[in-house]
Amino acid sequence: MTAPFDLNDDSVVVVIGTGAGGGVLSNELAQKGVSVVALEAGGRYLPEDYINDEWESFGQLAWVDPRTTSGDWRVAKDFSGLPAWIVKAVGGTTTHWAGASLRIQDHEWKALTNYGAVEGASLLDWPIDGAEMAPWYEKAETKLGVTRTGDRAGLPGNNNFKVFEKGAKALGYQEVHTGRMAINSAEYDGRLACQQTGFCFQGCKWGAKWSAAYTDIPAGEATGNLEVRENAHVARILHDDSGKVTGVEYFDKDGNLQMQKARIVCVAGNSFESPRLLLNSASNMFPNGLANSSDQVGRNYMRHMTGSVYAVFDKPVRMWRGTTMAGIVQDEARHDPSRGFVGGYELETLSLGLPFMAAFLNPGGWGRSFTTALDSYENMAGMWIVGEDMPQATNRVTLNADVKDQHGLPVANVHFSDHPNDIAMRNHAYKQGTAIYEAVGATRTFPTPPYPSTHNLGTNRMSENPEDGVVNKWGQTHDIANLFVSDGSQFTTGAAENPTLTIVALAIRQADHIASEMAAGAI
Repeated sequence: MTAPFDLNDDSVVVVIGTGAGGGVLSNELAQKGVSVVALEAGGRYLPEDYINDEWESFGQLAWVDPRTTSGDWRVAKDFSGLPAWIVKAVGGTTTHWAGASLRIQDHEWKALTNYGAVEGASLLDWPIDGAEMAPWYEKAETKLGVTRTGDRAGLPGNNNFKVFEKGAKALGYQEVHTGRMAINSAEYDGRLACQQTGFCFQGCKWGAKWSAAYTDIPAGEATGNLEVRENAHVARILHDDSGKVTGVEYFDKDGNLQMQKARIVCVAGNSFESPRLLLNSASNMFPNGLANSSDQVGRNYMRHMTGSVYAVFDKPVRMWRGTTMAGIVQDEARHDPSRGFVGGYELETLSLGLPFMAAFLNPGGWGRSFTTALDSYENMAGMWIVGEDMPQATNRVTLNADVKDQHGLPVANVHFSDHPNDIAMRNHAYKQGTAIYEAVGATRTFPTPPYPSTHNLGTNRMSENPEDGVVNKWGQTHDIANLFVSDGSQFTTGAAENPTLTIVALAIRQADHIASEMAAGAI
């Protein structure tokens, strides 16, 4: 039978979300002959629809349904309704991501063992490690066409990278290059090479950057085993008297409530929407929400320790030309507590266009130093800091019953406060980032507070013991055998690396596991 599938077909796997986790999982299962219905809250946009304009693109792609924030993080003050900049569309945030594709390092899989207990942090070892993940990483790198892996060449360095590289080398950094990027340096897998247009965050109009929107989703649909229903906002997951999930209720594009039966449900809605959905699915049998006997659903939210450093030079840099994330320094990604913190961080070039620079450089602070910085925009270079933040049980997503979305459902409240380790790491990174630019003659530097990031991790974390988390090493919930989590919310710890490659690798591995368990009749 080929798609579309009947609402009463209880043999299908329902995947909620079509991003790096859900989009890849849907395709991988479809390729194995498994019937999949993927429900996506947003619409469908392809390269010809993307807009090379920051604010217009934001209006097209961003998830701007209501959310609330609390905690002492800067984002709650400056962007209280926008705790993260993620995408509501087929392909999810793989439309907007920069493309950085880095493996989690061996020591980071076992953070509790390697860092020791950290006061105030809920560190835990992952129930998997680098050796187990290596073959899945290789499959993910091949799928994404990651540069500097396999026999794929790196991308060329733009001016923003050249300034960054020269400063980093002057400081003695060794691990400096144009990154491992899911952006084609040469034609690959039917996709063009990068044209260096510079609007990576707005959707790649050339299709040179991997996105589930125009790779995995159409490939899955072509098998006849995948049906994607867009503008389908899932309200709750249903279960029977034995506690097995039986299907999902969702609002269709006209706002009508539909119910799709399912053999297995996989939740891949991002670290906000996935816990929100599990909590909104509470019932008499599961009064605290689905898969939440441990009271861990929504807890241990991580967003990476971030910040930026921008610098002004006496000559033009034009950092906006070429790849948005054009290079990386990896030397500080090691674990070296002599620096005053556990874990490490990456420094990655980042350029923002003038409209976003005006919004993010100093939110709410339009003083003279700020306006003169914008006057020097052509002469600016910029970098982003991304480091391992500490999981904390109190950093969590909960339901805000006082605020409802367009469908009358309680929204997610995102509570986050920095751990002292995060602050120590950020200050070290500001110092190093500033030193990189001063080494090449910067006239001014601007350490910039964190802004809404796309890295959302934790909230349904993997754990060996059911009481410590929500899912096991396969992303299968400890409480319900036919309910899985398939996105970044299953991360036990955040590591220093951009998370998408790991989400994709876990999704490929999970598809393999689900298909074999289905074939064996185990689920």
